[in-house]
Amino acid sequence: MTAGGSNRLLTPEEVAEWFKVSEITVKNKYRAWGLKPQKVGRLLRFRERDVVTYLEDHYG
Repeated sequence: MTAGGSNRLLTPEEVAEWFKVSEITVKNKYRAWGLKPQKVGRLLRFRERDVVTYLEDHYG
């Protein structure tokens, strides 16, 4: 993985595992956390680099 993460798209379930919260929490709180979703049809996806940046900024 490159510094800052990759462009790989993560599902809300994968983000929930990283954050140690439920998938529902991710779906309800991603806006408050400032994570920009990538819409794939009707599905929410999050860029790995955005998740890594958020975690480094807030918990790094």
